[in-house]
Amino acid sequence: MRTELIISTYNSPWALTLTLLSVSRQTRLPDSVCIADDGSGPETRDTIAALRDRLPELTIRHEWHEDRGFEKNRILNRAIASSDAEYLIFIDGDCLIHPGFIARHLQVARPDRFCSGSLIRLDDPTTRSVTEEDVLSGRVFDRAWLRETNTLRRFTTWLKTAPLPLPMLALIEHVYPVGRNWCGGNASAYRSAILRVNGMDEEMKYGGGDKEFGIRLANAGVKGRHLRFSAPLVHLDHPRGYKDPEKVRAHRRKIDAARRQRLVWTTDGIEKGKAAPA
Repeated sequence: MRTELIISTYNSPWALTLTLLSVSRQTRLPDSVCIADDGSGPETRDTIAALRDRLPELTIRHEWHEDRGFEKNRILNRAIASSDAEYLIFIDGDCLIHPGFIARHLQVARPDRFCSGSLIRLDDPTTRSVTEEDVLSGRVFDRAWLRETNTLRRFTTWLKTAPLPLPMLALIEHVYPVGRNWCGGNASAYRSAILRVNGMDEEMKYGGGDKEFGIRLANAGVKGRHLRFSAPLVHLDHPRGYKDPEKVRAHRRKIDAARRQRLVWTTDGIEKGKAAPA
C-alpha cells in the first residue's frame, strides 16, 4: 500500500525543518511526503529544496498556491487530488512525530475507518528552546525532558507519550470517553474514502473544518478510530492571528448542519460545484 504524508505549512521554515527531521527518523518511512503550502514566501521554497538534498531518504513534493489568507482546506484538497498514494496521513508543519508514528497509523488502517490522534503541546519558551539535535536524538519525546519543561501537567498528557505497552494503550483508546473527531494535525484515511466525501470544505477557514470533515466521513460509513495515546506527536507553539470569531461561529453552524442532516458531500470540495453521486 503506497502511503503519503501530507504536511500543511505557512511561512514557518524553521518549524517545517524540525518536522521533516522527525519524519526522517521513522521506523516506517512514508513512500512520499507532500508539503501542502498555503502561500508561503520564497524562504519556505528554499528550505524545502535544501531539505531534499539533506534528507535523500525522503521523496518530497511541494504543492503551493497563492496567499489569499487562511485557506488550509484548499491546499489540502490540492494535495489530495494530486496524490497517487492509496493511504494519506496528515500532520501540520509544526508537529514532531514519534519514530513509530507512521507505522502505528498503518497498523490500524482500514478502508471503512479514519484514524485520529492528539497532540502534546509545548509552551512558547519550550518551543523556542527546541534544537535539531533534540529532534534527531528523540529528546523531545523523553518523558524526563517533558516533565522538566512542565509539559506533563496532566495524566492524559503523560499517556500521550505512549508510556505503556501497545495493547494496553489500544484498550484505553477504545474506552476513553471522547468523540472520534478528525484532528488535522494527527489523522489518516484511505484516499478513496476522502474522495467519497469530496475532500475538505474549502468554504471553511480556521475553526471547525476538521470536525466538519470527520462528521461527513462518519456519515459516509468511515468511522473514527482513536490513536490518542499510541501515535505520539509534539506540537510546537505558535500565534494564531488568523483566528476570526465570526467565522468560527459560522463554522459551528455548518458543523451542526452536517451532523443534523447527515451530510456526506461538500460542493465546495475537490470537485467544485459537483452534486453528490447518486
